[in-house]
Amino acid sequence: MQISDKGLALTKSFEGLRLRAYQDSAGVWTIGYGHTGPDVHECQVITEPQAEALLRSDMAATEQYVSEAVTVPLNQNQFDALCDFVFNVGIGNFHHSSLLITLNKGEYDAVPAEIMQWVRAGGKIIDGLIRRRQAEATLFKEPHN
Repeated sequence: MQISDKGLALTKSFEGLRLRAYQDSAGVWTIGYGHTGPDVHECQVITEPQAEALLRSDMAATEQYVSEAVTVPLNQNQFDALCDFVFNVGIGNFHHSSLLITLNKGEYDAVPAEIMQWVRAGGKIIDGLIRRRQAEATLFKEPHN
């Protein structure tokens, strides 16, 4: 599966667009929609189409991981919600999570509550993470037409 335009819009809305490189709260050089890596450096400037291309490239690894790690069927909304979640928390954090274990047991109804457990950064509850998790949980529960 691939993330839909709706799922990508969710990611964009929470990542925000920065066309000039900046250091995030951990001091990591970041640009576009949360893109990091050795290709990002101080004073770098990109265009919006370049930011979109970077996001799609970054999201491809997330899509592949979610497709391989989740062993139960997903509808598009569930896949999109999980891709946004994994993009934000990281593959390593998701890999051994109770969320993934619960989902792979087929306990779909428990997944939104599992998503809502991930609202802390640096040990503190973050309002922006609460909003993002609520959006992901809502999308996960939404039936796909």
